[in-house]
Amino acid sequence: MSKPPRFDLLLVLLFTVITLASNSVTATPITQQFKEAPQFYNSPDCAVLVDEDESDGEASILCSDQAVHVAMTLDTAYIRGSMAAILSVLQHSSCPQNIAFHFVASATANATFLRATISSSFPYLNFRVYPFDDSSVSRLISTSIRSALDCPLNYARSYLANLLPPCVRRVVYLDSDLVLVDDIAKLAATPLGDDSVLAAPEHCNANFTTYFTPTFWSNPSLSLTFANRKPCYFNTGVMVIDLDRWREGDYTTKIEEWMELQKRIRIYELGSLPPFLLVFAGNIVPVDHRWNQHGLGGDNFRGLCRDLHPGPVSLLHWSGKGKPWARLDANRPCPLDALWAPYDLLETPFALDS
Repeated sequence: MSKPPRFDLLLVLLFTVITLASNSVTATPITQQFKEAPQFYNSPDCAVLVDEDESDGEASILCSDQAVHVAMTLDTAYIRGSMAAILSVLQHSSCPQNIAFHFVASATANATFLRATISSSFPYLNFRVYPFDDSSVSRLISTSIRSALDCPLNYARSYLANLLPPCVRRVVYLDSDLVLVDDIAKLAATPLGDDSVLAAPEHCNANFTTYFTPTFWSNPSLSLTFANRKPCYFNTGVMVIDLDRWREGDYTTKIEEWMELQKRIRIYELGSLPPFLLVFAGNIVPVDHRWNQHGLGGDNFRGLCRDLHPGPVSLLHWSGKGKPWARLDANRPCPLDALWAPYDLLETPFALDS
């Protein structure tokens, strides 16, 4: 028994609608929308870095020695984490108007979109976006244990001294998967002594040998790299860097030399971290562990839940595979993800104006 012609027509129309809807979803990426953050003001005892009559106050802050300079990478994949990190920095700062943000984005990224996203949520933020030429580092990257670690932008921290203007002499580098619960000025003021280039929390009880391959340790000349040092693991997601000393010592070239060796001989497995350890481990200024409670994203394979390390907390860092926004969206959050959630500026489809 044949179907009535009208029924066939309905099927054709339904198929057409479904096809068009499917094509439109594929062709038009869904962009995240973010709420505007509150404006934060300096406390009365903060230094005045800009005169009210100054025409380009933002530019002067971006070069001021009295400002706290913060460097972060910026991309669409981690923009939600970046927004939360920025909010946490401002919210806990005693002088938020004296903070200058330096964002590094891939030269192939939509810088206009990234800039507009930051400006819409933080209209009064002092910031600049710097393009990073991926090709400058792509040729040096070796495959690591997790694909996210192989992103060229993950290596931008090695090029900050070249990317930021010479007037920026000291910077606090922050990853995008963290929030501060303390005043960043305290971290930025870390004394670097007479010759140290960077400061970071060290973890000397970690098994340092696991960060390099047996090939590295079995090679007599390579294993002597740490001969006159007491190397300790440190996480490169939170660092205070003296850019003047970095430039003088040409440390970008030193890091690149290890990356070039890695292309010839497999001496490590973990992305951008090992070259930093090879150049700096044992020669950094140790910072209190409270400034990088890292590992909250679990390991690099499963991203399981973890507890805080013992002691006080100034910065929570979801390094590892699991990110709080992804786990919250999947309704599978870890307990500590609830500490990240208050800084989430994502505008949900169901959000109602209060």
